[in-house]
Amino acid sequence: MNRLSLALVSFGFFLLSGCGGPGSGDSCDGGDYVCQDDAQALECRNGEWRALACRGPLGCRELSDSVRCDTSLNLENDACAQDAEGRGGCAPDGKSLLLCEGGVLKKTDACSSCTVQGDQAVCTP
Repeated sequence: MNRLSLALVSFGFFLLSGCGGPGSGDSCDGGDYVCQDDAQALECRNGEWRALACRGPLGCRELSDSVRCDTSLNLENDACAQDAEGRGGCAPDGKSLLLCEGGVLKKTDACSSCTVQGDQAVCTP
């Protein structure tokens, strides 16, 4: 069994700070996040709002001082947040590990079985 220790498994929920009502592609200042709708968050990155999928069953929710985006079912090549760089988890089909690199989820390993146990993604070759 191959274990990939991750600093923090970002699949499930990741907590994002911010509030507002911009659209994808609009200019922005800072590193805020907002929900564009129930299944998509926006991240202010490099001066522009960019879309982030929240494919998990709990979608995107704005709380009093933060945004929660359920990324548990996000796919390879989906955009990922700057806060998630270097982190990852299992693909929804349980057959690969995904890691956030350069703002995109990338497949790093193929598995016969991938599960998240605490803060580790466990990939069985």
